[in-house]
Amino acid sequence: MQILIVSDIHSNLEALEACLNAAPAYDLAINLGDIVGYGASPNEVAERSREAGKHFVRGNHDKAVAGLSDLKDFNPIAGLAALWTREKMTPDNMQWLRSLPQGPVEIPELSGLQFVHGSPMDEDEYVVTMDEALEPLTHSPARTIFFGHTHLQGGFYVDASANHSIHPKYKSVGKAESCELALKPDVHYMINPGSIGQPRDGDWRAAFATFDTESRIVSFRRVPYDLKSAQEKIVAANLPPRLATRLATGK
Repeated sequence: MQILIVSDIHSNLEALEACLNAAPAYDLAINLGDIVGYGASPNEVAERSREAGKHFVRGNHDKAVAGLSDLKDFNPIAGLAALWTREKMTPDNMQWLRSLPQGPVEIPELSGLQFVHGSPMDEDEYVVTMDEALEPLTHSPARTIFFGHTHLQGGFYVDASANHSIHPKYKSVGKAESCELALKPDVHYMINPGSIGQPRDGDWRAAFATFDTESRIVSFRRVPYDLKSAQEKIVAANLPPRLATRLATGK
């Protein structure tokens, strides 16, 4: 089975469309949350996400926009974007946001896999370092955990010899590329597909991943998108300009 795994779209329609157009044929699409927030196309992204697949995990921005959590942990720019988004969402899309499930999510036909936004220990936890990954890696019953939230493509794994961090390597920062990782048997992994709408790993291209459950190969993917249009929409919406400029640097 071929799985499309996306995360942290953040209302960036141009980046989402580029990823869906570049993705190979897939059997299931799984969205790890933060569908909205930051960008200027929340309804369009919500609707396109709903068309692409039925499996979702809620993110912290989804919760905040839906009124399921407050904004006390958001920086001022993120908070302003969440309030703007809350005003723009249609009633149907807002109800859908409120209904998104809390992670971890398990899908019956995908044995040994778990899907979360932050961590299986805490849906809002940032797992950025190996030290932060050790607890979920050693306590989760799932052999492979797919997570988002950090906007950093890559991940972690633990085998009999050591602890390891995963950093996909690409040849450019302007073309569509992929980087494969073959998962070893009986090894526990945490895999982050990266952020579609607002990468923070220094690569501006939209990031996502695919996973072949038979070969157990994760393909990390990057694809360029219409950055200028995404930026212009943010500016036209009177959202904080920083939300537009940071897209060009991937930080």
